[in-house]
Amino acid sequence: MILCQLNKIKKIYSTGKVSFPALNGIDLKIEEGEYTAIMGPSGSGKSTLLNILGFLDTPTEGKYYYQGKDVSNLDDKELARLRNKEIGFVFQNFNLLPRLTAFSNVELPLIYSGMSGKERKKRVMVMLEKVGLKERAFHRPNELSGGEMQRVAIARALVNNPSLILADEPTGNLDTKSGNEIMKIFDQLAQEGRTIIIVTHDPNIAAHARRLIRITDGMIIEDKIIK
Repeated sequence: MILCQLNKIKKIYSTGKVSFPALNGIDLKIEEGEYTAIMGPSGSGKSTLLNILGFLDTPTEGKYYYQGKDVSNLDDKELARLRNKEIGFVFQNFNLLPRLTAFSNVELPLIYSGMSGKERKKRVMVMLEKVGLKERAFHRPNELSGGEMQRVAIARALVNNPSLILADEPTGNLDTKSGNEIMKIFDQLAQEGRTIIIVTHDPNIAAHARRLIRITDGMIIEDKIIK
């Protein structure tokens, strides 16, 4: 089943009288269960593409179908609801709230979704155990290593059981050992049938995926199965 379908997607950013085309007519289909890496040089449009896929940004032109529904023109409130329900994000800088424990950071999406406290506690601990951090649940980010913070971020991304996991340079701020540990988690998630899209500049990270998409100047120049 096709989860995401982009038809002739364009994204143009404007500053005063200057316009900058970030995406220039992207056609793309992502099927459920695919493990995809997106590569491209700085400024190629790969992060813009990820933001559109994750409802963080909207296209200037074209159509985006998610689970068969046209989501191209949804308003901010509708996009936020869909984003919280369907998308799990993992960012290079972790994006954890520094005053909250690992537990509370992972719990946040469940609070927004209206889940009861008892069910939240159970779900959060299951996710922290999944990423190997059950014993660190009540430590704050400044008490965790970079690799541990990224594992908290992955647990937070998973806690709402999203249909799509989007990761933007998830190992970019980690040493090689920690980065390899993070990729083992993504590999396991892929084996479980999760749909994962990773943006990376590192060919070693991209090699974990089963499909590779290369973008240059806002256009897809290569799309191939690698495993």
